[in-house]
Amino acid sequence: MLETNKVTIRFGGLIAVNEVSIRVQPNKITALIGPNGAGKTTLFNCISGVYKPTSGEVLLDGRHLEGRRGFQINEAGITRTYQVINLFWKMSVLENVLVGMNSRLKSNFWDSLFSTKKKREEEQRIHKKAYELLQFVGLEEYADAPAASLSYGKQRLLEIVRGLASEPQIILLDEPAAGMNTTEKAELDILLKKIIDMGVTILIVEHDMKLIMNVSNYIYVLSNGKLLAEGLPNEIQQNPDVIAAYLGGDD
Repeated sequence: MLETNKVTIRFGGLIAVNEVSIRVQPNKITALIGPNGAGKTTLFNCISGVYKPTSGEVLLDGRHLEGRRGFQINEAGITRTYQVINLFWKMSVLENVLVGMNSRLKSNFWDSLFSTKKKREEEQRIHKKAYELLQFVGLEEYADAPAASLSYGKQRLLEIVRGLASEPQIILLDEPAAGMNTTEKAELDILLKKIIDMGVTILIVEHDMKLIMNVSNYIYVLSNGKLLAEGLPNEIQQNPDVIAAYLGGDD
């Protein structure tokens, strides 16, 4: 479905990602783990159009994505969240979700200018869908509240919902459990599995190994920009190279 073929990303003399190849299978949760500075977010940024690879390929269903801009990649079917929460703080929770639907709207300038029947029907449809998405993660009671008023964990959920609003094939989740408490992480575990049941594939970067080992179908491990290991969760847990470089360390 999504694959990178020998992707390399250089910043001057620094090789941040070094010939990394991964395969993301449909309707699965694929994890990308590794120590800080391993190149995980850099690879995410390459897939989502923030960076263009120095060499190598990024493919979605066989279509080349390298060099495309972020909005084009979103339109192709990939959305993402960020390590640092990136919401529209003064807008309502519902409005944040509606923004996520922008790339899928059919109405044009003239429909908006003259408030055509097509525009009015589309507005009704997207408001209904946005509210259903908030219900999906339990945020419906906050629909009219400013995004800034939500707790940290709920802000993380809102980012995920806004990503789902664009009807992606794949959602890239960058440290979704960061800052969450134990209860919120347990709820996130359930949510990730529900997203798969929706038919949306997940590629996740996360440091919480308990969460990763519980939800992932397949795991890739990066270290110093290179692919160190790959395999099923139980294989990664028992891999001596992974234990030495990451799982058994202080990170």
